[in-house]
Amino acid sequence: MAEAAPHHPALPSGLLELCALLGAPRDSLRGPEQVAQRKGVKGPSSLDPEVLSVFVPPFVTKEDSQPAANCMTLGKNRKRSFRKKRERPRVELGKGVPGGPRGPDPEDVSIPNGVDLLALPQLCFPGGLCVASEPREDCVHFLVLTDVCGNRTYGVVAQYYRPLHDEYFFYNGKTHWEALGPGGSAAGCFVPFAVCVVSRFPYYNALKDCLSCLLTHLKFCKDFEVDNHIKDFAVKLSLIPSPPPGPLHLIFNMKPLQIVFPSRADPESPLIDLDLHLPLLCFRPEKVLQILTCLLTEQRIVFFSSSWALLTLVAECFMAYLHPLQWQHTFVPILSGQMLDFLMAPTSFLMGCHLDHFEEVSKEADGLILINIDNGNITYSNDEEVDVPDIPLLAAQTFIQRVQSLQLHHELDLAHLCTSTDVNEGRASRRAWQQRLNGQIQQLTLQLLVSIFREVKNHLNYEHRVFNSEEFLKTRALGDQQFYKQVLDTYMFHAFLKARLSRRMDAFAQMDLHTQSEEDRINGMLLSPRRPTIEKMASRKSLAPHAAHRRMVVSMPNLHDIAVPELPPRNSSLRKIQTAECGSSRAVLDVPPKSTYTFKIPEIHFPLVAQCVQAFYADCVAQLSKAMGSLAPENSVLLARYFYLRGLVQLMQGQLLGALLDFQSLYKTDVRVFPADLVQTTVESLSTPERTQAECMPELRRLISEVMDRPVDAPKADDRVKNFELPRKHMQLDDFVKRVQESGIVKDSGVIHRLFEALTVGHQKQIDPETFKDFYNCWKEAEAEAQEVSLPLSVMEQLDKNECVYKLSRSVKTNRGVGKIAMTQKRLFLLTEGRPGYVEISTFRNIEDVRSTMATFLLLRIPMLKIKMASKKEVFEANLKTECDLWHLMVKEMWAGRKLADDHKDPQYVQQALTHVLLMDAVVGTLQSPGAIYAASKLSYFDRMKNEMPMAVPKTTSETLKHKINPSAGETAPRAVDALLYTPGHLDPAEKVEDAHPKLWCALDEGKVIVFDASSWTIHQHCFRVGTSRLNCMVMAEQSQVWVGSEDSVIYIINVHSMSCNKQLTDHRSSITGLAVQDGVQAPSTVYSCSADGTVLAWNASSLRVTGRFQVPSGGLLAIRLHDGRLWCCTGDSILVVNMNGSPCQELKIDGSFKETGTSFLGFQLMPEEQLWVACAGYPDVYVWSLQDLAQPPQRIHLQDCSEINCMIRVKKQIWVGTTGLSQGRLKGKIYVMDAERRTVEKELVAHADTVKTLCSAEDRYVLSGAGREEGKIAIWKVE
Repeated sequence: MAEAAPHHPALPSGLLELCALLGAPRDSLRGPEQVAQRKGVKGPSSLDPEVLSVFVPPFVTKEDSQPAANCMTLGKNRKRSFRKKRERPRVELGKGVPGGPRGPDPEDVSIPNGVDLLALPQLCFPGGLCVASEPREDCVHFLVLTDVCGNRTYGVVAQYYRPLHDEYFFYNGKTHWEALGPGGSAAGCFVPFAVCVVSRFPYYNALKDCLSCLLTHLKFCKDFEVDNHIKDFAVKLSLIPSPPPGPLHLIFNMKPLQIVFPSRADPESPLIDLDLHLPLLCFRPEKVLQILTCLLTEQRIVFFSSSWALLTLVAECFMAYLHPLQWQHTFVPILSGQMLDFLMAPTSFLMGCHLDHFEEVSKEADGLILINIDNGNITYSNDEEVDVPDIPLLAAQTFIQRVQSLQLHHELDLAHLCTSTDVNEGRASRRAWQQRLNGQIQQLTLQLLVSIFREVKNHLNYEHRVFNSEEFLKTRALGDQQFYKQVLDTYMFHAFLKARLSRRMDAFAQMDLHTQSEEDRINGMLLSPRRPTIEKMASRKSLAPHAAHRRMVVSMPNLHDIAVPELPPRNSSLRKIQTAECGSSRAVLDVPPKSTYTFKIPEIHFPLVAQCVQAFYADCVAQLSKAMGSLAPENSVLLARYFYLRGLVQLMQGQLLGALLDFQSLYKTDVRVFPADLVQTTVESLSTPERTQAECMPELRRLISEVMDRPVDAPKADDRVKNFELPRKHMQLDDFVKRVQESGIVKDSGVIHRLFEALTVGHQKQIDPETFKDFYNCWKEAEAEAQEVSLPLSVMEQLDKNECVYKLSRSVKTNRGVGKIAMTQKRLFLLTEGRPGYVEISTFRNIEDVRSTMATFLLLRIPMLKIKMASKKEVFEANLKTECDLWHLMVKEMWAGRKLADDHKDPQYVQQALTHVLLMDAVVGTLQSPGAIYAASKLSYFDRMKNEMPMAVPKTTSETLKHKINPSAGETAPRAVDALLYTPGHLDPAEKVEDAHPKLWCALDEGKVIVFDASSWTIHQHCFRVGTSRLNCMVMAEQSQVWVGSEDSVIYIINVHSMSCNKQLTDHRSSITGLAVQDGVQAPSTVYSCSADGTVLAWNASSLRVTGRFQVPSGGLLAIRLHDGRLWCCTGDSILVVNMNGSPCQELKIDGSFKETGTSFLGFQLMPEEQLWVACAGYPDVYVWSLQDLAQPPQRIHLQDCSEINCMIRVKKQIWVGTTGLSQGRLKGKIYVMDAERRTVEKELVAHADTVKTLCSAEDRYVLSGAGREEGKIAIWKVE
């Protein structure tokens, strides 16, 4: 291997930051306090503690790595200790070889950031250091230390007592106390000492166990051996790496206990090494909710307890309950008596004090929430009432019921079991129980947060990063509004909004996705504004006696005086509310605990010399390699953790290239744990020979280039959150589009352009702030009125459960009775007055004609709407008076939208027509002028399209087309569909039954992938990213992986069970242009990939290892296909047939018959009937060769009205060709279905308004086509 690294770094993810011994200085022990003890004065005497010794890694440095003769001596000399300057003890220089290197000055120790050695003694002895007259029990407490940048480190402190001796002297250059015999000791005098371990990780339980093991040695060793024991202990901890996020926990034998260091569940989760049920033992669920409310509203909070340990543990539990929200303010769970002035800080904080200070703090400080852990009470300082609202009522009662269903007592689980005779076995059983309970509590608190904040997403605009807080508040129940008003102003909520607007798939987003209703899932695809469905109305009626009144307050400034019924008073204790009807939905989600694995760290051998440390590292590497060798390739998650740990250890060995290779392997196993910063530091520290060697290794060349090309000071993305405000200036079109999108009314730019035209008819093409405000208020008023619509049950029974009432007329006279005309997305009906009833007028599909006429009544002429139905002779007539013209426009637009939806098999036409209709209503309400109807007619987009361009969908197209879906729904503009993949459903044990449906994978631009449930064509997984470049191709391998080839030369692998992309293959150096799968009957599948530079790689789909590699001489690969045991490779000027090892067999070149075209091959398909079908770039012809003799000229098939071919696939005995072509004088996306046997065009399908970019087959029963960015839709076609 190359030469060692220039320096011997500290373990990058080591557990130990610092280990310190603290106690009383010797001179204070010889003073009056000790005399008082001897004279029998009662009561403990308080001394000033100080740091006696500090041990900071690394404990073995580069100088130690010398020949073995020096290693032993130098390792012995390097006592990394700290002494107070006033002591100036003599430093042991050792007995090494003459002229050997000296140890560091004990003063010159680098103390980690965030550790204040002056404040540490007070925190380690928060109740003071008191000499005791009799030995006391050892005790532990916990610290959280924060540096000026807000980074936290965590301390575990163990206090123990040793008897005090009369004399002290120097032993080997160090101060020690030594007993002078039985008569020499100070009888009945015991001095406390503390050992403090500081770590970057909150390993509270693990480090407590470690210190417990250390104390068994310290309490019985001689005084001069204490430092050595602590140093050996610190060395062990410094050599233990922190496990990466995931299922692998580390075990270390600290003797007599086996210590477990758990990992965090995933990179976004906190590390949990404490008992999360402690607050549930200390407080009733109602009190837990009050404390959470105090945290969410960022109050000034102080915990009190007589147990120093509980202060930190309970506070940290509440921090875990908030995840993924994070407390942004001061967090000091332990304050010593000298630090009480911290409580006078005016800003938000969470601190902890001993119960002895309760009365003092309560009287002296103002505006504090005082929480007594010992008795479970919550009070306020100075007996003044702090404005702390109640948590939302429905979320509160659900949480209480779920907490009451938890089993919080381990003893109940042990009652039927025999007593374990193995202490470590009993501890493992308890740990497993605690892990399950912790998981349940985390799910329970996460469900609480989701129920509180789920609907925030409905008021976000992602494109412009805007949150409409005012509208969100108006959708909250009146009794909950005070809570939300306070929470919305907090730093914590602002950070939460940033994560939502960045579409971070954290625990909150995952829980929201997994628990959303089918209605919410469908609503994700709707373009039109949401309204309560009939199903939701029915459920609202059934829950009315038990639910809080949710009167949706309208948002207009001139409606502020609407009287709203008051809620019954709610007390601060959140009394238990009887909700028997809530049923099983209140139970804790039954989430099975995730499987965990353990890796036992080898023993560390002493004395501490470089040779022994290197032997320890070698043992680690050997055991990790052995564990990796026994793993099945499918267990990539666990394999990634082994790679990570082995990379860390090799880094410590100085084997930098080996470490980089292990880190590189994380791309193929789990890229989430790839340590990018550490890899960059390692690459920068490579010596010249190592760098040269790395450049010769293909695996590392790419890694190094990526690291070195990373921008040093990359501009940080603007992640600010803006609150929606009405505009104050006149708006041109672009600004108006942005403002409307920010408001959440409409996102589609095309619709907003039409709205702009409507609002500026007859005026200068700009919109003033008053007009915008009026329009916004009209829209919100209509929205609020729709929320308040309440239909009788007899009427709801006549409607579909997913129908919504979008518009109600005033009470009008019709030829079918008096009542209000109601419009849903499906029909018109009359809501009769008197005894409310339902009279169907017509479905939009059944309308034959709509007219606006004038009826004469006496001397009056009354505007009348007439609707003629196809299935009825009777014409519906309604005297709509002033509303007639508007309803005429609206009904015609919905009728046109319904017709287009039926013709094009695209339900989104109806959704878009609804948007136009509601905008018309708002425009008329805004303008309130004679020209308002003409202005609103600018939004009659589909009606105008029907009248001006009455182009019928060709019969063949209509018969073959089954359905259309829009993956760009909810976007501001359509996006091109770059690639499609259909995957059949599998009842795989790893999948939930509802997730085992067939899926359609849709690749949009900029690396976005959307997944549809192909059984219902609803969105299964909203957009997630795989890189940021265009995606060119997708295939399925092993029934559990989707491989996606990207323009950025990376192959991304998506796990179809977890719907996550945690693996990347980075062996290509150019954009991926094709993927092909060779399914193995017994062996794993082989996947072939090709890139634009002519490289073809063969992959084992299970292990993701490259099993073959070759280069196509001509380069420029466009596609590959497997046929008859050979690979067919398409380049621009040839089609090359090669064996699996890359040796060429045949080649078809663009010969003389093609030269006059000056073109290149675009793509090809192979038929079992020994046919090769080829398309050329930019030309409307398909060429067919016989595979028997490629030298023979091909048959040319011309595609009528085709401009150019874009893609082609084989389905059964047909070739489907996606093109751009002419239809009715316009360029459209067309598909030609060709019979492979007769070599003729069977069907000519008008597929899309834009070019057909991609095609894929669904089990040879359907073909799916994706359109370019002008339309951005997917069409589903039936295969004959």
